Amino acid sequence: MKISFNTWVYSSFPVWLPAYTLEDVIPRLARIGYDALEIGAASPHAYPRYVPPERRNRIKELLDANGIAVSSMLPAPGGGPGYNGASPLPEERRDTVQQFNDVVDLCAAWGGTFVLYVAGWQVFGTSRPQAWEWSCEGLKEIARYAADKGVTIAVEPTPVDSNLVESADDAIKMMREVDEPNVKVMFDTYHVLFRKEVQTDYVYQMGKDLKHIHLSDSDRLAPGQGTVDFLSLFQALKRTWSTTGIWRWRSDSTSETSNPMPLLVTPMSTSYGIRNQWVPSGTRADCARRKPPEDSELT
Repeated sequence: MKISFNTWVYSSFPVWLPAYTLEDVIPRLARIGYDALEIGAASPHAYPRYVPPERRNRIKELLDANGIAVSSMLPAPGGGPGYNGASPLPEERRDTVQQFNDVVDLCAAWGGTFVLYVAGWQVFGTSRPQAWEWSCEGLKEIARYAADKGVTIAVEPTPVDSNLVESADDAIKMMREVDEPNVKVMFDTYHVLFRKEVQTDYVYQMGKDLKHIHLSDSDRLAPGQGTVDFLSLFQALKRTWSTTGIWRWRSDSTSETSNPMPLLVTPMSTSYGIRNQWVPSGTRADCARRKPPEDSELT
């Protein structure tokens, strides 16, 4: 099991600042103690057209030198180009597919195996069934391209930001309709909280097709600093999920004091029966070496 950090907060997306290059972010997060990165495909990080072959090679060497894996990648929908897979503009839909394919290439080059799919949003004047159909068509094309690269596409419900795939039911429905073996689902605890739904229900509904999770507390706080019941989530995952997954957390803060490892390591490692042996010494995660809860608390 590995803990991954999403790099959006260090890129110029969705707001311009703060802004760090990926070359700065990789060693910074390695020093904190993360095992992996979820890389947002935005400048100055990894917008595909801004990462020529020589820079791709340098970043791969930097990842390897710091012992950092790429857990997943995700495009940057919105902004000038839009990249809305449900757009009424055929030109935008074509560009969306191409952008996803370019991100797939970048992900595979850096050893990643997951690209996240935000299904887009329904534009005024477009019916929901039509927007849904366009998004599914694009996803099928992206998935077939990704299959040749060994990359899985995970559909994410994003009710805070969009109006097309908003729930576990929506994500599962899209996955089944597209019907490609490398299309799976994921969820973000922050979006579940927004809908006032139960995160463990998402685990049980998605079951074996759940391949990725975003951990974020209320108000995008670090896990354990808000109201989300993470212990129940870990209990549900223990019953239904593999112990080899990569967890990604997302916060709006770049401060090292918001590092969630001390709050996450004990319940996760205990829940999976591996205790705290894996915690890297000499990092902020090292302070997580404390008495774990009793096993009876996890049943």
